[in-house]
Amino acid sequence: MKRIHRIFLLLLVLTSTEVYAQATSCRRIVQVTNPTDKVRTAYPVVIDLTSKQYIKYDIVSANVVCNGIEIASQIDDLNGDGKGDELAFLTDLSANETKTFNITFSANESKVQYPLGTYAYIKLNDSKEKHPKIKTITYPGDANLLDMYNSIYGHGAVFENDYMAYRIYMDNRQSIDLYGKTTPRLEMDVTGFYTTDEQLKQGYGCDILWAGKSVGAGSFRGIRNNEPCYIDTVEWRKQTVIASGPVRSIIEVADDGWIYNGRELDMTQQYTLYAGRRDVMVEIHISGGCENELYCTGIQKLENNNTGFIQPDGLAGSWGNNVPEKGKPHHNEWVGLGLYTDDANRIEPREDEFNYLTILRTDKDGTIRYRIATCAGRETNGFNKASDWFEFLQSWKEEIDHPCIVKIKKG
Repeated sequence: MKRIHRIFLLLLVLTSTEVYAQATSCRRIVQVTNPTDKVRTAYPVVIDLTSKQYIKYDIVSANVVCNGIEIASQIDDLNGDGKGDELAFLTDLSANETKTFNITFSANESKVQYPLGTYAYIKLNDSKEKHPKIKTITYPGDANLLDMYNSIYGHGAVFENDYMAYRIYMDNRQSIDLYGKTTPRLEMDVTGFYTTDEQLKQGYGCDILWAGKSVGAGSFRGIRNNEPCYIDTVEWRKQTVIASGPVRSIIEVADDGWIYNGRELDMTQQYTLYAGRRDVMVEIHISGGCENELYCTGIQKLENNNTGFIQPDGLAGSWGNNVPEKGKPHHNEWVGLGLYTDDANRIEPREDEFNYLTILRTDKDGTIRYRIATCAGRETNGFNKASDWFEFLQSWKEEIDHPCIVKIKKG
């Protein structure tokens, strides 16, 4: 009888060990195929960890290997519940190439530190100029707009990769501003968008865009009296750094109780920037509106020598030069902007004095998606004229229209 008990206990321990192993690690084989005859560079591969095949595991880290070499990856908690929601990594693909990735998910923290490919922060403006970093900040809807704008160092959340840096203003405009780089690298911890003359001489980048009355570079707007309007009346406003890492940075802008066309809406905007890419992915979720509610985004016409276009298929581009700081009229910057809107959201293109606009509505799930692309004329080995920039935008659109094919199976 004692022997039977011992055998039973042994089986129980072995079974428990097996269940524990299953719950703390798993393997997947991921095949990524480029279906086109065009090279893909820094193509983002994203795996949803909230699906049924992963939720039974306690996933904290991942090891991604291709051809025997470990590559940088990142697990992000998108909703703040303390659990990883997505795994992201990047790959280059030749024409019609397929690559295989072996992924091991683990419940243990990884000891590997990948080089940063992106960086995001919110910093406070303080009297001692220490500018402490914070993860999130919320203001009541009746906060003074100028006080709110000036309380943040850089006037809002900042995120960058090696090509470009962006900031989203913490006020009713929520405009996107640009910082262009001469040399591909991360610079925000050095210049913080406020490049000195000495830093310029050392080859650092700088603020390159004056938005004025325009939508800037893909800022989101409502529509009132047939013109873009700001996010004016809200219950509260919030900015959050969702992710900052080797693969991507994600910034979220939230507006709760936005009174728009007589309705009260709740809205979140997520801006995702990957390492090694020129585009920002924008995803906006709106609840409380009607299905025919209209919104807009766009890109501005540059202040001087602007040339540009907007197509019915959702692609828009502009190129020109401007003076980003009116106190420095000698400081002249050439800029290229691009926009591509999702078929499910696009209503019509529209052009006004300042912008190339696209009128939008949410899809059936209350979501709007579009992408922004940017370049700076100051870039070493960058774009020097409108025709080169517009050719890039057409290729960029083709890449978006023909995504890579991702197949996942158990390892």
